[in-house]
Order: sequence, then structure tokens, then C-alpha cells
Amino acid sequence: MKLYELAPTPSARRVSIFLAEKGIEVPRVHVDIRGGENLSPEFKAKSLNGRIPLLELDDGSYLCESVAICRYLEEIHPSETSLFGNSPLERAKVEMWQRIIELQGITAGFQAFRNLTGVYKDRETCVEAWGTESRKRVVEFLPTLENQLAQSPYVAGENFSIADISAFVFISFIKNLEIHTEGNLPHIHAWYQKIAQRPAVLSLTPKN
Repeated sequence: MKLYELAPTPSARRVSIFLAEKGIEVPRVHVDIRGGENLSPEFKAKSLNGRIPLLELDDGSYLCESVAICRYLEEIHPSETSLFGNSPLERAKVEMWQRIIELQGITAGFQAFRNLTGVYKDRETCVEAWGTESRKRVVEFLPTLENQLAQSPYVAGENFSIADISAFVFISFIKNLEIHTEGNLPHIHAWYQKIAQRPAVLSLTPKN
């Protein structure tokens, strides 16, 4: 297998944390998305969505979308404790929170960042007003996550899961929007500090 990625991007980071948690090593290929390498015909022939991360399988086929990649890796590297849940109810709760974080958090955060910064204005129309609205939606979503973490140690309940990885990447990313959790969101902040100290996350943290 081979993983096409740009390590600092949130979606690629999500897969990297998942791999580290599972103890899986996969060769990496750097993709210059700022330079538009992912828009090339060669890359688009591999990736249905033209984005990273992209997993190349040994049979020459490809998987895109970070959670789909994680699901595949979970299936081919099963362990006693699954990051997608360990019972029918737990799996449903992980899926529920994964979707909530994806749709109400990560997607809104990406839209805010791309439209406010114009980072990809050379290839997409940026609308500042939509960026402002998207940032507002992120802020309005955070109390939902705060309330959940006030009631349980992890996002989907008692066990660490892919939902925590997604939420951790989301909270890390919104710092780019000048949104912070210190002080006003104590349960998110305490949870974030706990996740940041996990060996898998520390192994991916750049050393100064």
C-alpha cells in the first residue's frame, strides 16, 4: 500500500493519527496541493475527488476520503478494541458523532478558512460573507461538543474512537480561525489536552 498525503492538512492528519493509534506503517507520497498537483490529470485518474489523502492498494486500486481509508485499515488490521466501536450501540454512537463533527464542525471550518483567507482563490470562487457565516456556525456548534464532553470522557462515550480523532483535528484546525477553547469551553479544552498527550499523537507532533 501507499498513502498520498500532505501531512499538515486536517484530513491527512486524521489518517496519520489513526495509523499511529493502530501501529500501522504505510509508505507516504507527498502531494503538493498548494501547487495544484492534486488537480493534475495523473492524480485525478487515481482519486475520485481529486483530494488527499489517497490510499493506493496493492492491487492497483485506490481509496479516497479519510474515514473510508480508516475503515478499510480497521478491517484489514482488526484488534481487540475497534476505533469504530465495539458493540452495535457503540458503533452507532461513533457513527453518529462522526457525522455530527464532520457536517457541523469540520465542513463549516473548512468553508470558513477557504473563503476568509482565499488560500485557493486561484482555483475556486471565494465569498467572504460565506466564510463569515461558516465561522459563526463553527462557534455555534462548539457548545454541543462541550456539553457532550461534560458528560463522557470521550466524544462517543466511554472509549476513544475515530470520533475523537476527527474532533481533535477539528479543534486543532479552528485555531486558524482565531477560535480557542481555553476558558470558555473547559471540557473541550481538558479533553483536547488529554488527547494531545496520547502516544500516537505525540509521535506525530513536531519536535522543537
